[in-house]
Amino acid sequence: MTEDPDGLILRMLRDMRAEMATKGDISDLRSEISGLRADTRSDLHSLRADTASDIINIQADMKKMRQDLSDQIVGLRRAVMEYHTSVIGHGVIISELEARMRRVEQHLNLPSMDSN
Repeated sequence: MTEDPDGLILRMLRDMRAEMATKGDISDLRSEISGLRADTRSDLHSLRADTASDIINIQADMKKMRQDLSDQIVGLRRAVMEYHTSVIGHGVIISELEARMRRVEQHLNLPSMDSN
């Protein structure tokens, strides 16, 4: 048999009430959201601290790399200067030797070595 419309509405309202969240459920949900918010805030602070530490470490590594590179450049410059000094020194010795040879050739009236 059919239910009367008032009984049907009352049953539907009771079903809806049973499915609705209570104030306690809402309070629990709010406290859970609050806890998640606190956890997220804590994680964010930790992430910021880790990032700042990483940046400081990277800057220190870059400073060391720059210093190492600078030291290598100084060493290279020193090696080039020593090489040039040695080459120039040998050049002076060779040119002095050639000048002395020319004077000996002229003194002995010998033909120049350049003509050979």
